[in-house]
Amino acid sequence: MPLPNLDHAAYLRRAFAVAAEAVANGSHPFGAILVGSDGAVLMEQGNAYLPDHDMTGHAERVLATRASQRFRPAELVGATLYSSAEPCAMCAGAAYWAGIGRIVYGLSENTLGQITGNHPENPTLDLPCRTVLESGQRTVEVIGPLLEDEAAQLHRSFWDKR
Repeated sequence: MPLPNLDHAAYLRRAFAVAAEAVANGSHPFGAILVGSDGAVLMEQGNAYLPDHDMTGHAERVLATRASQRFRPAELVGATLYSSAEPCAMCAGAAYWAGIGRIVYGLSENTLGQITGNHPENPTLDLPCRTVLESGQRTVEVIGPLLEDEAAQLHRSFWDKR
């Protein structure tokens, strides 16, 4: 099934807004949205680290879990996950297992690691999501990094204060 042509910049900026909302709610600056094949936003998810200090509460992982509970893989294969930052290995795996057909991200994992350093609340895995997804049996299209300077600003202003 061919994936639809979408306005990646507009959807990414919406994911950035979700990330900014997560910060306003006291959490880490990560956000993700799921867009259906018709261009409709199906769901949004900010980082879920708080209130329980869930280190697996990444926005993309939580969104993929929610999506897999609500939609069938046949529906998700035409969907796009927009993420403020490159999905880590866990999140890429969750998107793969949920059946999501495309991932578009802003900030690369490598650049995120340069910004956060060895901060204990964000121990990055410098493993590109493409590498994780290429090891699977089905194709997941990956686009990114896009608008990386905008995405990086969310993190610089957050992690510099931690």
